[in-house]
Amino acid sequence: MITAEDIKLLVASGEGYNAEFKVSVPSKVKEISEEICAFANAAGGVLLIGVNDVNEIKGVEIGNAKRSAIQNSIAEITPALHCSVEMVRVDDKTVGVIEVPSGPKKPYVLSGAIYVRIGPNTQKLTTAEQMRDFFQQAEKIYFDEVPCIGFNPSSDVDYDILSHFRAEAHLSTIVSNEQIFTNLKLYGDKHHFKNGSVLFFGKEPQQFIEKAIVRCVSFQGVDKRFISDDQPFGGPLYIQFTKAMQWLRGKLNVRYDIEGQGAGPRKEIWEIPETVLKEAIINSLSHRDYYDKGAVIAIELYDDRVEISNPGGLVSAIPESEFGKRSHSRNPLIFGLFARMHLVEQIGSGIGRIKDLMKEAGLPKPDFQKEGMFSVKLSRPPKTTQKTTQKTTQKTTQKILELIMEQNEITTAEMAETLGLSRSAIAKSIAWLKQNGKIKRIGPDKGGHWQLIPNK
Repeated sequence: MITAEDIKLLVASGEGYNAEFKVSVPSKVKEISEEICAFANAAGGVLLIGVNDVNEIKGVEIGNAKRSAIQNSIAEITPALHCSVEMVRVDDKTVGVIEVPSGPKKPYVLSGAIYVRIGPNTQKLTTAEQMRDFFQQAEKIYFDEVPCIGFNPSSDVDYDILSHFRAEAHLSTIVSNEQIFTNLKLYGDKHHFKNGSVLFFGKEPQQFIEKAIVRCVSFQGVDKRFISDDQPFGGPLYIQFTKAMQWLRGKLNVRYDIEGQGAGPRKEIWEIPETVLKEAIINSLSHRDYYDKGAVIAIELYDDRVEISNPGGLVSAIPESEFGKRSHSRNPLIFGLFARMHLVEQIGSGIGRIKDLMKEAGLPKPDFQKEGMFSVKLSRPPKTTQKTTQKTTQKTTQKILELIMEQNEITTAEMAETLGLSRSAIAKSIAWLKQNGKIKRIGPDKGGHWQLIPNK
């Protein structure tokens, strides 16, 4: 039986893959049974009535007539699902609680329709093809829900990532780590961490889940004959995402738009829109087939394009006609955790956003391959555009060299103010100058000075 303290902690954690809040009993009681059906078809969950969308306990009164209506609606779910409405007193308010187990006889159907949990949302399967596919796969086990037997949460969890996750997900600091693990359904049978939990919060998930890495490779030219850089990135999935983005940022051309006649904030403009790359990488990490141990997520950079691919083609629950309009994840636990970090903006909108942003940037349509390996090809701008960006970068580094020649104790903040650029832009140019043997720092950041290195 769930307690008042449990409810407070669930509310503090917010809605997600395993939690849904309603401030009152909806006029259409079926909305509640739809959520329950979706939880049963996934990993289970808790529905709280009397909690609003901003995680405030408002309380609710549910009379006998409404309770009977809810129970009658739940009874329409087939096969029969046994869960009831419990009223729990939380301080001076009453909250309705419906705990839903992960159903052992999937799929569960309500009024002839199947409801599934996708991240923090419930989605109805609307076509016969989608429903038929769900029936065929109902007995399959999501990889991210399988217990990882060898993982020890007390020693193998990356608590720095967990802290970052808590901050990005706006989880209350009063919630213990153990309660976070419980609320997010990170535990499987016998209190083992699930595979998805290991991938998201493990220090070295690739030690337990083979090939769980992102490989970033750059090539000279437009084919695979000459490799110029090859970097594999492991660790928690969020780290893989951030390192892959950093790698791309160092390889692609980035220019800056300064607002307010040079006095305003600077906006980074990537040659391929940054959001496009973020969407594609998050999509790969969330939807790849982790059962496939023969391949990794690959990010390949060529002179004319970027290709991002992952094991597993288009999820079969999504027909070709629905591609880019609906979302169905192979790894709903992982998808839900990314959603809690606000890295997944709208369910099923990622592909459409990629297409729109590429069009806005004046670039060709992205090319999606959906068989075997799912991949997207993103065209880079023509060489003339890239050369213009490179010239802009060269001008910045030249100006920095001139400033150092005038005053070798100048700080990066002073450089940024003088040139009307951000500190991050100055830092990137300084890093390039250091890497290419143009300058070096003598002494500490405070009290030291710059030294120009003569050409050899």
